[in-house]
Amino acid sequence: MRILNNPLAVIVGIIIATATSLGAVVHMAKAENSMSTQAQAQNHPYLGMWVTGDGRIRQELLPTGRYDEARGNRKSAYQGRYVVTGAHIDYWDDTGFTADGTFVEKDVLHHGGMIFYREK
Repeated sequence: MRILNNPLAVIVGIIIATATSLGAVVHMAKAENSMSTQAQAQNHPYLGMWVTGDGRIRQELLPTGRYDEARGNRKSAYQGRYVVTGAHIDYWDDTGFTADGTFVEKDVLHHGGMIFYREK
């Protein structure tokens, strides 16, 4: 391979890979720093119950900064804290799992490859 024979190309590749990795780490650190380990009260227009079109997944965004998600017959299958910033939501599950989503309309949330609708 010609790239491996060129030490400058190898060094540039390493620098790019390192910078990309560090960027991801910095983003995760900023997200974690924006949310303490304790849920914080939330005041935004997205409070309430959000449901997938088939009704199988139900996620309630509570004003306490906590969420409670039911899946099928499993009530409270997932629980954790969340923060809404503008139309973006970050989740921190109590088990350590993290996720995010986007409110694409007033009553539509895209999260985890699924579409949730505000329950009316």
